[in-house]
Amino acid sequence: MSTRVAVVVGNPKPRSRTYEAALTLADRLGGADLVVDLADHAGELFDWGSETVGGLVEDVASSLVVIVASPTYKGTYTGLLKAFLDRFPHQGLGGVTAIPLMLGASPAHTLAVDHGLRPLLVELGASVPTKGLYVVDAQHSDPEPYDAWFATAQHALPALPAPSTPSSPTSQAVPA
Repeated sequence: MSTRVAVVVGNPKPRSRTYEAALTLADRLGGADLVVDLADHAGELFDWGSETVGGLVEDVASSLVVIVASPTYKGTYTGLLKAFLDRFPHQGLGGVTAIPLMLGASPAHTLAVDHGLRPLLVELGASVPTKGLYVVDAQHSDPEPYDAWFATAQHALPALPAPSTPSSPTSQAVPA
């Protein structure tokens, strides 16, 4: 069975503002069913035999929608996120709709989400039918940027089935 909405967070800090922003955006889609906070798996990302990371790759690849979130670091996404996405084979996100999300300290890097992260997701085979969402760190807890993005993007996103359980994300990536 595929996951409705998966979230992948590439911030090296666990439970970061990026994590919170990604879950806020997932709420606009009915909630996340799978949350992968890569900070919890940093030690395993370069262990190509890691069954945990391999399973997370499979889970994300079987999702209907994936929100891929990263802080802006030197004008692009983090190496942690890149290391995870490098685990996907060619077209490994085929059939998945991806939503790129980035946070940054200022609007100076607004284009990073669509000029850096979006092309990577397309290269992996994901459909990225909307502009990415860039949120200034100081606004990460303000609903306005998410609501404004969703109002313009909603028509391009796939219709999702209703969540099968209350929207509390579950996976081996999220401690209980």
